[in-house]
Amino acid sequence: MSAVPQSENKILLSLQKDAILHLTLNNGSANTLSIALMTALRDAIVAAGSDDSVRVIVIGHAGKVFSAGHDLKEMTARRADADKGQAFFTQTFDLCSELMLAVNECPKPVIAVINGLATAAGCQLVATCDLAIATDKATFCTPGVNIGLFCSTPMVALTRNVHRKQAMEMLLTGETIEAGDAKEYGLINRIVPEDYLDQVVTKYATMIASKSQMTVKTGKQAFYAQAEMGLREAYDYTSKVMTENMLAGDACEGIEAFIEKREAKWSDR
Repeated sequence: MSAVPQSENKILLSLQKDAILHLTLNNGSANTLSIALMTALRDAIVAAGSDDSVRVIVIGHAGKVFSAGHDLKEMTARRADADKGQAFFTQTFDLCSELMLAVNECPKPVIAVINGLATAAGCQLVATCDLAIATDKATFCTPGVNIGLFCSTPMVALTRNVHRKQAMEMLLTGETIEAGDAKEYGLINRIVPEDYLDQVVTKYATMIASKSQMTVKTGKQAFYAQAEMGLREAYDYTSKVMTENMLAGDACEGIEAFIEKREAKWSDR
């Protein structure tokens, strides 16, 4: 397996192994989503989206915390501004939304790997990623209600991935849930032993990376687009997507390979 080091920002470590780009949150013990970290992560995801050498993105973390959410100390310090921090708060939440949309709109699948606490906007990031793999040490919460700041932007990702009543329970109580509950709620895909975490993540990322990049891009875009539509509109839309997909070179190759019982050779077109 080849490993290609990327230019590194100290708060965001980057390492590409074959077609898998590993991004590691490294912003202190809490991995807070500061302006600097959100900017670096957004830019890395956008760049990877147009990099043909990257087929899967994995977001992990250094230390015991995936992310504790926004940097409240950074935000509180700006209350001394003439506008009491309003412009900075707007910048923070707008940038966070840009980051989440970058994950959603990236043509490459994004996998979150959690081996610790993911809270508030950190939990939002987990919910936003296409897949999430965690250990039994992982915990999750949206505790804004406990400090007078309802987790309204995390709510967007949470309500689109977690059963509605469980999402509301998390938002209203601010209580921390264990990995088992997170899986039951639909927040994460799998729970694996800590010793096997890297092995399992590599297995899933490698499996996805082996697929036609064109097909995966088509499927991810259609998945999120149809989820916002009514039933009839969703079927009309996905029927057109499948027709266009059927005409693509990789669909022709893949179907022929299946019929001929051989391995497909993807052109990513």
